[in-house]
Amino acid sequence: MGGRQDAELYRKVIAVLKERHQVLTEHVGDLSLSTVEDKGDKAIYEQDTAWLRECDVVMAECTQVSLGVGYELAYAESHGKEVHIFYRTQEMQLSAILSGNERFHIHRYADENEILAWARGFDEALTCVKSI
Repeated sequence: MGGRQDAELYRKVIAVLKERHQVLTEHVGDLSLSTVEDKGDKAIYEQDTAWLRECDVVMAECTQVSLGVGYELAYAESHGKEVHIFYRTQEMQLSAILSGNERFHIHRYADENEILAWARGFDEALTCVKSI
């Protein structure tokens, strides 16, 4: 999950997922989180890639473009992770490099009720989800 302008949406999605699943990156939904973290680049890279290796499923809300999210999606694919990509069609067109990838599950939605309904219905047998 890239842009902080959707932080409230991320918080809601993570809250729904947490009802039945472990969410490794629940801090993404923290409304007080700024776009700058002070852990250091190497530490952030190590933690984020460790979470990607540990998780069962990656859920990415991609309406707000982010180079970091793009990298994480490629990393997840290279590690054989199930990836679900969400985006609001009225606000952007998803890059063909993502929408053309048959390994990615693409979910177009118009409003937050649709993505929250998906999160409520996500019933796969998994131990953890990484939200990006």
